[in-house]
Amino acid sequence: MTDDTAYFRRTAPADTHTSETATRVSLFESTRHAQGTWQEDELHMAPVSGLVVAELEAHEKRDDFVTGRLSFDILGKLHEGKQKVTTRTIRPGRTIELVESTLESGGRTVLRARAWRLQCQKLDPEAILPSPSNLTPVEECVADDRLQQWPGGFIASVQTRVAHDHAAGHGRGWIASGVELIEGETTSSLASLMALADTANGVAPVLPAGKGGYVFPNVDLTLHLVREPVGAWLGLATSTVVGSEGLGINSAELYDERGFFGRSEQLQTVRPVP
Repeated sequence: MTDDTAYFRRTAPADTHTSETATRVSLFESTRHAQGTWQEDELHMAPVSGLVVAELEAHEKRDDFVTGRLSFDILGKLHEGKQKVTTRTIRPGRTIELVESTLESGGRTVLRARAWRLQCQKLDPEAILPSPSNLTPVEECVADDRLQQWPGGFIASVQTRVAHDHAAGHGRGWIASGVELIEGETTSSLASLMALADTANGVAPVLPAGKGGYVFPNVDLTLHLVREPVGAWLGLATSTVVGSEGLGINSAELYDERGFFGRSEQLQTVRPVP
């Protein structure tokens, strides 16, 4: 990993070519800031998902479309170092389309992501239903370092604030990062906040972590959005449930400075550590 001020740096201009469908190929290299928690030589899913979202947005960009769902399947270890992101449209349409990115590192495809993009519609305000309001505003929360119990460069790069009702299995707080997603490039609030969303799995563990406790990496991340988010702070109102057969589900409501904007789900594999 290089030692930069961003999570990733682009190592070659994006290459877009067309056969039957347009394909965008981008090459990156990770930095120490993207380092993961479970192993020293792997990447944290959070900045990786932000990187992929940036590529999904850049592919055949349409200003009249908004992203409604993002889904990520983690197919293998997210290796540090060189990253290759390949993006294509797999279901084109005039009002709805499905775009897919794959990420290759360590010589294999390790992540597959899909985004449903929908044509933006301007609704009558009376047609908009009230959204949840289950999180204390960021300015009323207090700085907290409990997330720093986790190792790795990514966790070291973020700052957190928690609400008075934050507790194990019941996360209530905000997270932000001062590190660029891609060196020298301006990315959207959607990409920047999605580079933080995977932390929902670890902000308020319901089980003790590490030696004598448990590990609980997630194998996926799915997000449903009702609008494009804004700002630099991501609010998380999380809950975690663990079953008797080693499966766990982390669910989170997602907030920004304007309020609620979506939900996330993660499937955990829960394993005891001797």
